[in-house]
Amino acid sequence: MNSIITALGSVESILLFAARVAVALIGGVVVLRCFSSLRNGRRREDPVVVLEDMVTHHVIPVLYWENSIGRSKSCDIVLDDDTVSRAQAVLFRRESGWLVTDTHSKSGTFINGKKVRQNAPVLPGDSIAMGSTALRLKRTADVGGLKPSKRPHRAAASPFSLLFAVTVSQLLLAGQACLAGTKPSILPLIPLGILLFLEWGLYLFSMTVLNRVSFELETIAFFNTGVGILLLSGTGLKNTWVQLAALAAGLMLFCLIIWFLGDLDRAMRWRAAIAVLALLLFAANLVLGKEYNGAKNWIELGPVTVQPSELIKIAFIFVGASTLDRLQTAQNLTGFIAFSAACMGALFLMKDFGTACIFFVTFLIIAFMRSGSVRTIALICAVAGLGALLILKFRPYIAQRFAVWRHVWEYASDTGYQQTRVLSYSASGGLFGVGLGRGSLKSVFAAQSDLVFGMLCEELGLILALISVLSIAGLLLYARSDATRSRSALYSISSCAAAGMLLFQTCLNIFGATDVLPMTGVTLPFISMGGSSMVSVWGLLALLKAGDERTYAARRRKRV
Repeated sequence: MNSIITALGSVESILLFAARVAVALIGGVVVLRCFSSLRNGRRREDPVVVLEDMVTHHVIPVLYWENSIGRSKSCDIVLDDDTVSRAQAVLFRRESGWLVTDTHSKSGTFINGKKVRQNAPVLPGDSIAMGSTALRLKRTADVGGLKPSKRPHRAAASPFSLLFAVTVSQLLLAGQACLAGTKPSILPLIPLGILLFLEWGLYLFSMTVLNRVSFELETIAFFNTGVGILLLSGTGLKNTWVQLAALAAGLMLFCLIIWFLGDLDRAMRWRAAIAVLALLLFAANLVLGKEYNGAKNWIELGPVTVQPSELIKIAFIFVGASTLDRLQTAQNLTGFIAFSAACMGALFLMKDFGTACIFFVTFLIIAFMRSGSVRTIALICAVAGLGALLILKFRPYIAQRFAVWRHVWEYASDTGYQQTRVLSYSASGGLFGVGLGRGSLKSVFAAQSDLVFGMLCEELGLILALISVLSIAGLLLYARSDATRSRSALYSISSCAAAGMLLFQTCLNIFGATDVLPMTGVTLPFISMGGSSMVSVWGLLALLKAGDERTYAARRRKRV
C-alpha cells in the first residue's frame, strides 16, 4: 500500500511539474505571438494622400495622420525652400477630413490663396502655399507611379486562438491551486470561472458589438492578470474576490476611456476639468487619507479602501498629452509643469515616494516627447536632484528608510527580512517553481503585493516570471514603434507615457524586492494584489489601446 501511495505521489509531482512547464511554454508563445501580431497588423507605411509640387510636379507622399511641414530635417515633410520656416505648418487628419494649421511661421500658410488662421479644412485639389512653394493635395488613386511600402503585409494572429491559449494556461494554474492544500479542493475553480467570464465577455463584446479586429494588448494583460489572481488563490480565496471585483471595474474603465478618447474634440474639452478633478482627489487624500506603512495614501469608504494616486496616474498622463493637441502647435510646458509640481507636492506630503518617482519619470517622458529638448530635460533633472538633496537634509528620517539598501543581509532578522526572504525563496524556485500554493514566501508580510515577484519566481519559476516582466517591457517598444501611426500627438504621447509608467513601476517593484534599488512599496502591474492598482493598470492599457489605429477602424469604415 505504501508503495502505491508513493507511486501516486510521484505521478502527481510529475504532472504538476509538467503543468508548470506547459504554462511557461504557453505564456512564452502567447506573448511572442501577440507582439508579432501587433507588428504585422499595423498599417503599412503606404501614402495616405500625396502633395504635388505645382511647379515641378514632384510628388511627396504623406504617410502619417499628423505631418509636420517645414525646411527642418526633423519634419515629416521637408521642403527645400529657404523662404519656408523650419516648422511651417502641420497637415493632419481628423474625423471630418484633412486640416492644416500654421505653426506661427513668419510668412504664413495659405489655402487657395486664403491665409490660414486656425484649423483650416483642405480638400483634394486644393492648393497649400507656404513661402515660395505651392503644393496640391491629391488622393493616392489620382497619382500613378507611387512606390508601395517595402514591408510585406502579414496577417495578424487570430484573437480567438490567442485567448484560448491563455485560457488553457489558466486552467493548468487553477488545477495546481486545487491540489495545493493538504486536501484537494475545487474552490479555486470559482475565481477561475469568474475570470474566464470577464475575459471572454470582453472578447465577445469587442469583436461582435464594437467590431474590433485586434485583441493582442488585452490578451497580454489577461495572461498576467490571470497569473496574479490564480497565484493569489494559492494563498486562500479571500483576497481573490477583491481582485476580481477590481478587474471588473478595470474593464469598465478600459472601455470607457477608449470610448472617451474616440472623439478628440470631446477629449480636449475635458482636459481642464480632469486636471482639476485630479488635484481635488489629491486634496481629499491629504484631508481624509489613512496612513499605512508610513504613507498616507489610502481613503476608507466603509469596507472598501481606495488609493486615489493610482487613478490619478491616468489623469496625469492625459493632461500632459492633451495640452499638446497637434505637433509643433503648443510647445509651452508651463501649464503641465505647474500641474506636475502640484501632484509631486501632494505625494511628498503623503510620504508616497515610490509613486512620486513614477510620476516624475512619466513627466520626463511626456516633457521630452512634447519639447524634444534634451537641455530642458537635463535642467528639470538637475532641479529635481537639488530638491531631493534638500529633502534628505531637512527630512533625515526619509534617508533612514533607505539605510538597509544594499545591506539587507546585515539586517536579515529585522529591516532586511523581506528582501532576504525574497532572494532565498526565489532562488529555491528554480526555472519552473516549486508549485502554485506550495511556496514559503507567501507567509511573509506583503508577499502578495510588494514582494509578489519573489512569490512568482518561487512558485511558478524564473522563466514564467521573466515572461511576465518582458511582456510589460514589450509594451514600451510597441508604443514607441507605433507612435508615428497614431491619429494624433495625444495618442502617441499618452501611449508611450503609459507604457513607460508601467515599465518603470515594474522595475521599482522587482528591483526593490531584490535589493537592487531601495524598497519603495509599489505594485507589480497586473499581478500584485491591490484593487486600486488593478483598476489603474487597465486604465493605462486603454491609453495604449487608443494609440493603435485599428481600435477605431470599424467606426471609420462605417462613417465612410
